[in-house]
Amino acid sequence: MSGVIDLDAFLTIRQQLREQGKILVFTNGVFDILHRGHVEYLERARTLGDALVVGVNTDASVRRLKGPERPIVPQEDRAFLVSMLKPVDWVILFDEDTPENLIRAILPDVLVKGADYRLEEIVGHDIVLAHGGRVERIPLTPGRATSDVIASILKRYGGKGH
Repeated sequence: MSGVIDLDAFLTIRQQLREQGKILVFTNGVFDILHRGHVEYLERARTLGDALVVGVNTDASVRRLKGPERPIVPQEDRAFLVSMLKPVDWVILFDEDTPENLIRAILPDVLVKGADYRLEEIVGHDIVLAHGGRVERIPLTPGRATSDVIASILKRYGGKGH
């Protein structure tokens, strides 16, 4: 079973993964306007363990973090698209501003964020390390960020309604 799942259902799967000695990798993000940088990041994250679960911010969470114009793509579509990517086993939507509660609940073996974050800036690093897990920072694909895509669209079409 894979795809978009709620936390309660995933906790049963998490226990099975532990019993099987499988390494669970966790990462999170908005994943608004899916692009190559996202896919390359998730591919690298998946190589760090046996299964990858991705926390995706809800629309309300994104608005609080990025402002009223975001997200561009609604949460159901973002979660579905991420869940359909080959490296991803499960997606869990979360409504808080950070994935701290989600990380505390699932206790991943490996917590992954982009290399643009310092270890102490990675939400949940302390929780994962305290439970014997590790934190990995993955280099991002240069010039491949959602803000770059949005800027390119605005530059090219500048609100012309294309």
